[in-house]
Amino acid sequence: MVQRAFSATGKALLAGGYLVLDPKYEAFVIALSARMYALNSVFESEAETRLCRITVNSPQFMNGSWSYTLDLDGLKSAGLAYPIVEKEGKRNPFIESTILVTVGYALEKDVLNEKTKAKDIHITIFSDPEYHSQLNSVRKESTNRSKQFLYHNKEITQVNKTGLGSSAGLVTSLTASLLSALFADFDIAQSSLNWKERVHNLAQVSHCKAQGKIGSGFDVASATFGSIIYQRFSPQLIHSVLDAVSDTNAKLVDLIDNQDWNMKHELCSMPPGIRLLMGDVIGGSETPKLVTKVQNWRKEKPEYSYKVWTELNSSNMRLVEALRKMDKLSETDKVRYSYLLNELAKNSDEDIASSPDLAELNQIGCAIKDIRKYLKIMTEETGAEIEPFEQTELLNAATNIKGVLGGVVPGAGGYDAICLLVSSEKLPQIFQDTSSNPSFGHVRWMNLAEQRDGLIEESYSNFAGLI
Repeated sequence: MVQRAFSATGKALLAGGYLVLDPKYEAFVIALSARMYALNSVFESEAETRLCRITVNSPQFMNGSWSYTLDLDGLKSAGLAYPIVEKEGKRNPFIESTILVTVGYALEKDVLNEKTKAKDIHITIFSDPEYHSQLNSVRKESTNRSKQFLYHNKEITQVNKTGLGSSAGLVTSLTASLLSALFADFDIAQSSLNWKERVHNLAQVSHCKAQGKIGSGFDVASATFGSIIYQRFSPQLIHSVLDAVSDTNAKLVDLIDNQDWNMKHELCSMPPGIRLLMGDVIGGSETPKLVTKVQNWRKEKPEYSYKVWTELNSSNMRLVEALRKMDKLSETDKVRYSYLLNELAKNSDEDIASSPDLAELNQIGCAIKDIRKYLKIMTEETGAEIEPFEQTELLNAATNIKGVLGGVVPGAGGYDAICLLVSSEKLPQIFQDTSSNPSFGHVRWMNLAEQRDGLIEESYSNFAGLI
């Protein structure tokens, strides 16, 4: 029996909301320490059968078990049109799509041929606490206490999510877990084998198939590669497989292994001593159809919307450049960098803006202000609640706190979250200051940190006592 474990990160889209949908623009995605885990146990037998059994368990939620028996010859023939059916008729589009895409890829690569031993694959899914509402949950930990998870008395669809990209993390980690069960040479640490890129490409196809649309893909890219500057692939790449009526597995292999995706996922992380602080706005509602409103505005006012997006993109890139400048300074001039961090801890955003000696910090703060400026213009122009009034008041109150450089409503905006760039040293004081401030009475600060690496292989033994 072979046992392996993989995990993928959550995300926060700090800069590039909406623009990330267009291949012309770049976005800054921060990978977060909330991880989705996929552990496998692979049983093999000498039985002569062309069936493959895959069971996926999610013990943190009621009725969290899905079991599939795949007719490999049928799947090889039908490709992505294969009618995958769960044993009890339950549906989970993300699990179904990931199994179809990944096993279909393996079949076409001839690793599941007639000479292959019959496989019975058991996969256990875990999610870190910050992905879901923590109400009415019970905390359980592994034997060595390295892993802690929340167990809910509801089905997964009935537990509120916090918007950290759980579906992308699930698909990415599950893809890696399945590939490791099917390919003897699977090793994401060996860059020469390109396995991490293949996981990413397969996960993008699976995620799009499950959603029934081709999104920007930044969430899957960050789950795989970590904190990155991201520029999307052309949607036509995935359309070429999902819209195909024949030879889908062959077209899938060509897309995964041979096609140039012409996308960017350049590593980029926060400077040391500066941290992303995510706030879950309790009672804040997710706002649907924001993207549709923005797209309609672009059609109605193409010249003006292009001008706004050009300025917004410029602000986004100035933020990235300012953060990179600080990161480089932390290596080249430690004395100056230490001075800047000390000043950040002692001053508010307004104080920093009025001090000529803190130019490097002010460049970050000014870029964030400009990003918010153009997001507010889009809010007013489109009627989409990208940075609604309530969030403006919250962010303005936050920037008055010492140690806070600035903040935005992440991703597509709405009412349910804010994220701040803050002094790591000042974090306990920020928690204390906001706990006594009624403006933050409905904000729950999330226990998260940035992760440079996205997809990683975990030690299976760290989960003992939970499986």
